[in-house]
Amino acid sequence: MGKKILLANDHIEGIRFLDTYRKHGGYASLEKALKSMTPEQIVEEVKTSGLRGRGGAGFPTGMKWSFLAKPEGVPRYVVCNADESEPGTFKDRYLMERIPHLLIEGMILSSYALGAKTSYIYIRGEYFYVARILEQAIDEAYAAGLLGKNILNSGFDLDLYVQIGAGAYICGEETALLESLEGKRGNPRIKPPFPAIAGLYGCPTVVNNVETIAAVVPIVNEGGAAYAAIGVGNSKGTKLISASGHINKPGVYEIELGVPVEEFIYSDEYCGGIRNGKKLKAVVAGGSSVPILPTELILNTAAGEPRLMSYESLGDGGFATGTMLGSGGFIVMDEDTSIVKNLYTFARFYHHESCGQCSPCREGTGWMEKILHKILHGHGTLADVDLLWDIQSKIEGKTICPLGEAAAWPVAAAIRHFRKEFEDFIRNGEHVNDVKHYYRLNNLTALIN
Repeated sequence: MGKKILLANDHIEGIRFLDTYRKHGGYASLEKALKSMTPEQIVEEVKTSGLRGRGGAGFPTGMKWSFLAKPEGVPRYVVCNADESEPGTFKDRYLMERIPHLLIEGMILSSYALGAKTSYIYIRGEYFYVARILEQAIDEAYAAGLLGKNILNSGFDLDLYVQIGAGAYICGEETALLESLEGKRGNPRIKPPFPAIAGLYGCPTVVNNVETIAAVVPIVNEGGAAYAAIGVGNSKGTKLISASGHINKPGVYEIELGVPVEEFIYSDEYCGGIRNGKKLKAVVAGGSSVPILPTELILNTAAGEPRLMSYESLGDGGFATGTMLGSGGFIVMDEDTSIVKNLYTFARFYHHESCGQCSPCREGTGWMEKILHKILHGHGTLADVDLLWDIQSKIEGKTICPLGEAAAWPVAAAIRHFRKEFEDFIRNGEHVNDVKHYYRLNNLTALIN
């Protein structure tokens, strides 16, 4: 059984409420920090821990914090990115639902470390009910003197607010999130300047994911070195994984980074194997925006070594043979899965969610959806596969924000690893059977006889 840190108490009844949370060690890290640690010491502990951003990019958190500008007389802000719009990812929602005070304690610690007196949790519109849970927990924290003026008689003041978005995927990108938080259209900003220099309201700002901020609590409590002792290589600590798809036990799992991918999929401790005794076909390891890998590459690297659940191992070999851990949205596909249909679903999503600011993304995502739609409905040609490849290559690296890559990488990987499936789909007219099945389901058989 792997070590649990963030979800060690998620099974305790009533843990979402302040009294129960404190009975099980809640806010001990905050008391320790405010009574015996300077803000600089907390930053150093986070650096020592090796914590990397859990929202997708995996950038070292302590390093990101150290970039924060500290001009005299200018406010600083800490913003929690709780947008979690990546298809296949739902671990932040689970953490906020079950243990909201863990996030709030992490926000207070992070704000103290970075000198912020006002901080925000930006949460996606579809999580409206989760926002109410957070707001209730925040009210409890204010009533207990854990937020507001002179927290725990330390002289440190902090106001914390929850801001609900309107359900735009693009607002998961940190500068689009800041634009939305300021009341503007959520379009990504051109960088530089980066948020650490000019973020919210033009002031120095740190934006971190829910899981990243929550992890600050055990790091302060146990020390950065203890956290760094867990994991493998430069993948330190534990990671929350949203496991879904054709598995026997979908759900949220906290793993020690470095667990073999095969163990994660087939062990009863985690996913419990492929449902209905089917064979594994492919996995999207880090949310819909990362490259899909076929069985032989998701279980092994190109060199034949077992693939591990870590930033380095999943990325081994680059995108030719690797992928990314990303946000931990682990989607498992069995032998009956149509890669072509799955890619069409992804392409529709990215076309719909493009903000339209950059021409390659605005036009390219639309063309990819149209071509895949054409293939699915029996009008595709083999040249369309090459056209898809050409379009995705003209999007990647040519947009202001990473949504361009998020749309291009799934297309590139699907063609790279499953090109024959696209060609067979076009040649064999699989669409005909699908259409007949649709009509039969809807009692419209007469229309196809």
